[in-house]
Amino acid sequence: MPKLNLVNNSRPKGGETEKITINLGPIDLGQIDLLVEEGFYSNRTDLIRTAIRNQLAVHAQIVTETVTRRAMVLGLQHFSRHDLEAAQAAHEQLDIHVLGLASIAADVPPELAAATIASVVVLGAFHASPAVKAALAGRIS
Repeated sequence: MPKLNLVNNSRPKGGETEKITINLGPIDLGQIDLLVEEGFYSNRTDLIRTAIRNQLAVHAQIVTETVTRRAMVLGLQHFSRHDLEAAQAAHEQLDIHVLGLASIAADVPPELAAATIASVVVLGAFHASPAVKAALAGRIS
């Protein structure tokens, strides 16, 4: 089958997307191809993105309420080395709870991340160096 941070609520641009793989039955796939051939969509991806955005719009109120209830950041949250050094100086532990994209700067050493990040919960994508991810492995859910 075919297969203390900046918060930005906008959709990611072209290079900031995550790739997913889905399996579709031949009838669904054929219907998608038909709509593409008839000019309703420019390609399969266009139809799938549109369908996903329509469903997210239908459920927008639920998403908003859940993000609020769970005290999550909605959008993009980036942690720089300076951010983590400031948390360390203040003897603070950070709980990262994000719906969207959470990222830790490439220059953050694993020891600093381990000393300052208590937990990571990300619904979406979490970008950090492999060493930082390994240092936080027991704290990522």
